[in-house]
Amino acid sequence: MLDIHLIPVLQDNYVYVLVDQNTGVSAVVDPGEAKPVIDFLEAHNLKPSFILNTHHHWDHTNGNHALVEKYGCQIVAPAGEDRIDGAGQKVAEGYRIEIGDSIATVIETPAHTKTHICFYFEGDKALFCGDTLFSIGCGRLFEGSADDMFQAMQKLKALPDDTRVYCGHEYTEANIQFAKTVLENNDVLKSYEQEVKELRAKSLPSIPSKLEIEKKANPFMVAKTANELGHYRQLKDNF
Repeated sequence: MLDIHLIPVLQDNYVYVLVDQNTGVSAVVDPGEAKPVIDFLEAHNLKPSFILNTHHHWDHTNGNHALVEKYGCQIVAPAGEDRIDGAGQKVAEGYRIEIGDSIATVIETPAHTKTHICFYFEGDKALFCGDTLFSIGCGRLFEGSADDMFQAMQKLKALPDDTRVYCGHEYTEANIQFAKTVLENNDVLKSYEQEVKELRAKSLPSIPSKLEIEKKANPFMVAKTANELGHYRQLKDNF
């Protein structure tokens, strides 16, 4: 089992520190900034063995070099991705990564970037999905198509309802405001909006969300076709 620690960095990013309870082996997911992560690691006497990168964007990788330099950890990055310096292990669909006794399976979700991946810890019911899936949203289609994102959503929808969704950004409130314009009279969305408002009013993260909520109230998961998803994405880009 994993202890999962959420570290806010930059303007609205989240970095995750994972610690396997049985062995003490730890990993860092998408370190967009080094100092807050190093401060946390030092305060908790942790020396990470791995950095797990979901994609190449700087706000998910900018802390890589400093963490490798300080701790000697190995960078795990998407196969076919040459824009992440120093990657020691390149992983593709179905690869299994051991963080001590905790095992992550790699899910390829190219759309936001052409090589984007997610890390799914089945035993912990935890999905680290970078900028593919947000709570009530999805990533912009910088390098992929609506069809790519639709296929990615189908893969993630196949995971169990009680999967916890750990995404790369705190976008939930803004995503809900958009979702209300295309999913009118969605009771799950209305209830979730109130829950998120209460959390954010206390300066608490809205993450993780539950995949069950995403399946029912996220327009990009509710979308029945790639064309519908693409229409929603275009509306959201101009919202």
